[in-house]
Amino acid sequence: MKILDRYVGKTVFVTMLIGITVLSLVLVLGNIFKELLDLLINHDVPLDTVFAFMAFVLPFSLTFTIPWGFLTALLLVFGRISADNELIALRSSGVSVQRLCVPVFVLAGVLTSICIWINTEVAPRAEQRMTQAIFDIATSNPISLFSADSVVDQFPDRRVYVGGKDGDTLKDLIVFEMNEDFTPAKVVYAKEGRLIPDPANARLLLKLFNARFEQRDGADPRDLKKIQHGILMEEGIFPISLEALYEQNARGRRLSSYTFGELIDFLRNNPGDRELSAQVELSKRISTSLACIAFALVAIPLGITAHRKETSVGFAISLVIAFTYFFFIILADTFRDNARALPVLLIWMPNIIFITLGSVLFYRLTKR
Repeated sequence: MKILDRYVGKTVFVTMLIGITVLSLVLVLGNIFKELLDLLINHDVPLDTVFAFMAFVLPFSLTFTIPWGFLTALLLVFGRISADNELIALRSSGVSVQRLCVPVFVLAGVLTSICIWINTEVAPRAEQRMTQAIFDIATSNPISLFSADSVVDQFPDRRVYVGGKDGDTLKDLIVFEMNEDFTPAKVVYAKEGRLIPDPANARLLLKLFNARFEQRDGADPRDLKKIQHGILMEEGIFPISLEALYEQNARGRRLSSYTFGELIDFLRNNPGDRELSAQVELSKRISTSLACIAFALVAIPLGITAHRKETSVGFAISLVIAFTYFFFIILADTFRDNARALPVLLIWMPNIIFITLGSVLFYRLTKR
C-alpha cells in the first residue's frame, strides 16, 4: 500500500506543481500589467521594482492557483487512471476507491492548511508591501512619475502637466494647486522646472523658471472674472508636500491587506464602519481555503467518470468548475457593501454546493 500511496501522491503532486506554476505565471503577469502598465510605459520604473512587485503579487495569486492547480491535477491523473484501466486492476486486487484516495485527501488537508496560512497572513502582508512598492516610486524616485505630455495626479493636492522632458529638466509645466473641493485655487505656468527632493521636511521642491501665476479668488475659485493674472517670476520654488500623500496612502488601505488578527481587531474597534465588508473579507479568507477539499470531492468522481486521458479535456472541465466556484467569490466581493445581497452567504455558497455535490458523487462512485 505504501507503493500505491507514493505512486498516487507523487503523480498528483508533480502534476499540481506544473499547473500551479503555469497558472501563477499567468496571474502574476496579468497583475503586473494591471497595476504597473502605465508606469512601465510612461515612466522610468527600475527593474528591481518590477521584480519586487512580482514577488509581492505571487502569494495573492497562490490563493487561487493552489486550489485550481490541485483541481486540474486530480482531473488529469484520475482521468488517465480510469482510461488506462488501472482503476479496474486495483479494484480486482482488492483496493477500494476510498483507499486509493487516501493520499489525495491527506494532500488536500495539507494544501488547505497552507492556503489558510497564505490567506490570513502571507497574502495580506504581501499586498501591503506591493502597495508600498508602488507608493515608494512617488516618494523615493519622484522624477520617474513625470513623463512628457502627461498629467501627474499621484499627489492629492497637486496636478502637474509636463509638456516635455529632457533628462532631469521638465519643460512646459502647468501646475494646479487644488483646494478641498478639488477645484484649482492657483495655476502656475513655467517654461522649465526641476525637482529637488527634501526628505527632511517630507516634501518635493519644484524649482520653476520663467513662471507665470494665476491666483483664483479664495471665496469663489470658479469665478473666472476674479482671477489675478500677470504674476511673473524668473525663478521660484514651488513646494509639493508628501504628507498628504502619506495620509492618503494610510487612509486608502484596503481590507484585503489586513491580516486575520487585524481584521478581528477592526471588527471589534469599528462597529458599523465597513463592518459588513470586513465580515465578507474574513469569511472569504476561510472559505476559499476550503476549496482544495471541495475540489477533491468533485474532481475524483468527475475524472474517473470522464474516462479520458487527454489533457485538453481535463483542462476544460477544471476551467468550468473553477469559473463556477470563483464566480460566487467575485459576486460576493461585488456586493460586499450590500446587506440585502447576503454577501457572507454568497462567499460560503460554492463550498456548500461543491462539498455537497462532491460527497454525493463520491459516495455513488464507491458503491459501483
